[in-house]
Amino acid sequence: MSWLLPHKFEPGWMAVNLQLTELNVAYGRREPGARPQVLQIASYPIEAGSANAAKVLAQRMRLDRFHCETLMSMGEYQLLTVEAPNVPPAELKAAVRWSVQGLIDFHIDDATVDVLDIPSDPRFSGAAHSMYAVIAHNDLVKNHIDRFHEAAIPLSVIDIAETAQRNIGVLCEAEDERAVVLLYVAETYSLLTVNFKGELYVARRIDLGLARLFGQHEGAREAGLSRILLEIQRTLDVFERQYHFVPLGTLFVAPVPQDSGMRDYLAANLELPVVALELEKFVDFGDGPEPDRATQWKLFHLIGAALRQESKAF
Repeated sequence: MSWLLPHKFEPGWMAVNLQLTELNVAYGRREPGARPQVLQIASYPIEAGSANAAKVLAQRMRLDRFHCETLMSMGEYQLLTVEAPNVPPAELKAAVRWSVQGLIDFHIDDATVDVLDIPSDPRFSGAAHSMYAVIAHNDLVKNHIDRFHEAAIPLSVIDIAETAQRNIGVLCEAEDERAVVLLYVAETYSLLTVNFKGELYVARRIDLGLARLFGQHEGAREAGLSRILLEIQRTLDVFERQYHFVPLGTLFVAPVPQDSGMRDYLAANLELPVVALELEKFVDFGDGPEPDRATQWKLFHLIGAALRQESKAF
């Protein structure tokens, strides 16, 4: 006689970025009272033109043992700030769907919508406050699901870069109870987040990245640094007006493949402390070698996704 036993998953999350020619993974675990762990960070090539290459690789890695998640690309979703509807929790998503239908360029019936609350001033309970609405076209969500299904990778969650970055920002929160500002500079864009007591208050995309900072002439680099500084100053000014009950702490600059001069430039021009983020101070990378700066930069949001604590998203 045989019994059908429930599938047993490894603890934690395996964040997977499945591309046409490469599969990137980061495996994270969070346990009470212990440093967060990222026990695997790796990139594997996928043979171009082979329909089953990703599936064979996933089976070899035994990814079916894990709770797997992936990240949507920046251009695949919108993150909008909306006023939190005054409705019961069970009706929240439906109310948000109605409020954003005029803010997107496709029919709301074709949209997948999720919400993320922005805490209000605790001294004024019940006061109107804002929240984030995450909106993606159903076809793009289905595309991720289908690709993982074809590769036989069990997909539990589809996440976004803003909340993945928040997960890392939370690790930087100190006991002085001040908000953490975190800047990540990608190839073509930058992402600025502010989190406090584990919650995401600000997520701001800046359409300027390393390609501009390492341009062909020094003037382009200086202009790029100045532009990012200006966007940060504007964002923090708005933050301090809207969330005056949250004191600002340190601005962390995420790892980059090569020094852009960003940390030094911001430190010289901002009033708050600016430090280079050293992930190894906040994350236990296990028995293997610590990932170099180029790997940390490339897989930064995948690492953040692997450190999630929520049970679900999209």
